[in-house]
Amino acid sequence: METKTWTKIKDDVYGKKGTDRRDELERDFESFKIGLLLRKAREEKNLTQEQLAELLDKKRTYISRVENNGSNLTLKTLFDIVEKGLGGKVNISIKV
Repeated sequence: METKTWTKIKDDVYGKKGTDRRDELERDFESFKIGLLLRKAREEKNLTQEQLAELLDKKRTYISRVENNGSNLTLKTLFDIVEKGLGGKVNISIKV
């Protein structure tokens, strides 16, 4: 039985890098990671979703949606959550 790498599985199922379907998968994964990073940062600050939402004048359900899928997150909201809510700094990098 052949053992496949995760990259090979993604290539087989979603296509090679640069194809529309694969690029969508990669973008969705990056959005998911943003949500996880925000959740981890909130938990490290010992804040509940409700407490973070109050700091930002948002609803708890919004914080939950962001943490579960950061795809509809604007940069302004990302900066607000990290800087105003969590007291941190955002560091963004772009690869070309």
